Amino acid sequence: MAQDSAGGATGAEIPDAELKHDAIGFLDALVIGLNSTSPAYSLAAAIGPIVALAGIYAPGVMLASFVPMLLIAAAFYYLNKVDQDCGTTFSWVTRAMGPWAGWLGGWAITMTGVLVIGSLADVAVNFGLLAVGLDDWAAHMVVRQTLTVVVILAMTAICVIGTELSAHLQDVLILAQVVFLLLFAVVAIYRVYAGTSTLDSVEPSLSWLNPFGAGGNALTAGLLLGVFIYWGWESAVNLTEEMKDSATAPGKAGIWSTVVLLVTYLAVGFAVVAYAGTEFLAVHADDEEAVFAVLAHEVMGGWDWMVLLAVCTSALASTQTTIIPASRTALSMARRHALPHSFAHIQPRFLTPDVSTWWVAGIAIAWYLVVNQISENALLDSVTALSLLIAFYYALTGVACAVYYRHHLLENLHNFLLIGVGPLVGAGLLGWLLVESIGDMSNPENSYSGVSWFGLGPPLVIGIGIAVAGVLIMCFWRLRDGRFWRERPGVVDPALVHGAKSQASR
Repeated sequence: MAQDSAGGATGAEIPDAELKHDAIGFLDALVIGLNSTSPAYSLAAAIGPIVALAGIYAPGVMLASFVPMLLIAAAFYYLNKVDQDCGTTFSWVTRAMGPWAGWLGGWAITMTGVLVIGSLADVAVNFGLLAVGLDDWAAHMVVRQTLTVVVILAMTAICVIGTELSAHLQDVLILAQVVFLLLFAVVAIYRVYAGTSTLDSVEPSLSWLNPFGAGGNALTAGLLLGVFIYWGWESAVNLTEEMKDSATAPGKAGIWSTVVLLVTYLAVGFAVVAYAGTEFLAVHADDEEAVFAVLAHEVMGGWDWMVLLAVCTSALASTQTTIIPASRTALSMARRHALPHSFAHIQPRFLTPDVSTWWVAGIAIAWYLVVNQISENALLDSVTALSLLIAFYYALTGVACAVYYRHHLLENLHNFLLIGVGPLVGAGLLGWLLVESIGDMSNPENSYSGVSWFGLGPPLVIGIGIAVAGVLIMCFWRLRDGRFWRERPGVVDPALVHGAKSQASR
């Protein structure tokens, strides 16, 4: 665990307790990384818009989106090798590039949780009610929002009670989710080849994997959606202090999460496009219920509840796992006096960060309820703003990896390609996507609500607001307690570089 390097505890402070060591293993971390991405929900939300952009080449766009994720996952692996801190990007960027950049990276991670937790819980409630036939409850705003708040509180309590309990629940949820998705894909493909599809089916072709098939503009816009569907795998690395073999297992779990996600997305993507054809998916591009509710009924008949339940469990699992990186990052920041020290409190019985976890949940609930008062589309716009924060802190991590290892990149080809070039290419791609996102979101017509906030699209205004709020809070805390800002970028231990290389070659 990283210790406070800015002067230690003051006389009024109690020395920091530690998170529970060896609480989970590699497979638990892999499951948590997968569930954090919410595969079924991500597919439900993104497959329609991606098909509307790329047509039958939607699987190719999802394949192309995998590339920057894999490169950044490599950066997470090698940075975790030298610094097993639950703050991940915050800690690594601070050590590589200084406290100002590190604080902003930590702020971005924390705010992604605040923006999306309410939306995920809302989707879990909605699809859960649809799965059991309570459509009227799903359509009732007060009932739906009340149940959503209850779900967030329940998932938060599980996170506080213990990492092992969280992991066991995740095992059940990912099993249900994957089984239902695979059944859906198998039945859809079978009916395509059997000629019993009820929609305009298209026989699958390997040419669909060509990301450039629909043209460069479609690829660019599709990649922006791709960042969203892969986001979340790094939650496994946020548990590094609570894992066995913490130097390598979390990073490996992150990398393997992206690979498993690629296979899942391609399988379901092929099945959906083949069964429904492009016209149906494009028409319903902005309605995830149409894609995985109507389409589920078309494919599965009376067994469509399985697909609805898959989306429900997907969003439910992600509600819980999304709390983890936000709360662990806040804990790490507080330990090093980048936030009030109360956020560093560890629950004595369960050895989890209870204060930061409940704060994240509380702010997320408040955000969900307030934004919903504006409109349901405003909630979707706030989720769209996620891509700005995700691209920012992923790109920052890629740059930090190359900077931290800069004195060792030319020692051999392995270091140059996997620790230097790869993460920088991933960071460059995400930086380009960030710029493209800003341009796209500046047009109000591209938002869910279609309205203008200050002449810009609501997602961009939300993103700018979060960035400005972060800078203001950072400057205030710098004046209030400057210990964190006295930290200086570190130098990597050469032995750890060679250790990372030997582990990677096994």
